[in-house]
Amino acid sequence: MKRILNTETIKYLGEKVKVCGWVNTRRDHGGIIFLDLRDRTGLLQVVCSPELVKDIKEEFVLEIEGTIQKRPLKMKNEEIKTGEIELKAEKVKILAQAAVLPFDYLSKTADLKLPTFLDYRPLMIRDPKIKAIFKVGEISTNSFKNTLRNLDFTEFQSPSIVPAVAEGGAEVFHINYYKYDAFLAQSPQLYKQIMIGAFERVFTVAHVFRAEPSVTTRHLAEYISLDAEVAFIESWEELMDICEIIMKNVFSDLKKNCSQELALYQAAVPTLTVKIPRLKMREAQKIIFERTGQDHRKEPDLTPEDEKEICQFAKEKYGSELIFITHYPIKKRPFYTLADPEDQEFTLSFDLLYQGLEIATGGQRIHQYETLVKNIKKWGNKPKDFAFYLQAFEYGLPPEGGFAFGLERIVKQVLGLKNIREATPFSRDMERIDQRLSLKKKHGKKP
Repeated sequence: MKRILNTETIKYLGEKVKVCGWVNTRRDHGGIIFLDLRDRTGLLQVVCSPELVKDIKEEFVLEIEGTIQKRPLKMKNEEIKTGEIELKAEKVKILAQAAVLPFDYLSKTADLKLPTFLDYRPLMIRDPKIKAIFKVGEISTNSFKNTLRNLDFTEFQSPSIVPAVAEGGAEVFHINYYKYDAFLAQSPQLYKQIMIGAFERVFTVAHVFRAEPSVTTRHLAEYISLDAEVAFIESWEELMDICEIIMKNVFSDLKKNCSQELALYQAAVPTLTVKIPRLKMREAQKIIFERTGQDHRKEPDLTPEDEKEICQFAKEKYGSELIFITHYPIKKRPFYTLADPEDQEFTLSFDLLYQGLEIATGGQRIHQYETLVKNIKKWGNKPKDFAFYLQAFEYGLPPEGGFAFGLERIVKQVLGLKNIREATPFSRDMERIDQRLSLKKKHGKKP
């Protein structure tokens, strides 16, 4: 007999079927045992005699054969797709046993601290509320890809091992590459720019790595970057227009495909009925000063508190939960960022903020070979280290620009998660590579 999925059983009333899954819960009622069997589609109630499931506990993996029947009227469950039927078990086969659970993860989730969540990640991802986080991430990624394909972008795969540091600075992971020095990529930036020399419009979904020496609720050492680059732009503002289309589609696709997942977090995504407002960074700092008295008008960047305040301003004034902040100082942007021709101290760049957190960054790039070489030197780097990258410009690239979204940040903000580590299945930070590094040290192992 071929296995069918739990939600398919509603088509087989009165027929014999075979289903497989995990025991979500077990309820003993005298001479009858009820199992809630979980597979990738949802739950199915199974009615068993005690001898069939004598030693079976939660998370055992079972194969069950039996007959689909209607539930008694008072036992219907409108909260699940199979709520009007149940399986009367006739044969139960144990495919895998489960150890005694360290805690009742299905009912105690709200009481657990984040380190426990992450310590027991292989178990916790089975919780419907945790599983929902990664469904939101999947739909967001697919929406990003589909939007850009519809705008005639070509997808490519960017490497994770690179010979030079794209963003500059010391926040990189050095690796031994055979007998040579190399790095884990901070960004696919250089490769995006090379690729537009052939395809004009490209995107990639890349793992990127930042060795930031801090443990915050908004930073990861490894995260997913949704990157795009566009050639032949007439204005750098075209890039913000594309970002706005992407976010409209992400929110629309989440509403369409993740209603149950959003409901678990009581989350509502914006409809973006108004155009996302755009403010220069110095204008934003002036507004923040007028609203709060905090004077950051000479600072080179917005603080996390500034980002929250200017988002609140955008919501009050424009009815928008997102806002573009533009014209960041030249010293706060990488060497390839184009300066504003009207004010060389600032750049034609932007960040997109959503409910107080930066979720995307982008801008126009330098496309002239000589200017780029000069900037590489100015930023304290050696042109010979970027010779491969510079080929693209030496042989001609048009005016261009691009942007990158942080996937985990989108998910965090959509669901209202407290910590970005919740938004990735397998967190990488200063304290953890799956297991907590302090535990590895404790047992005498190198982290």
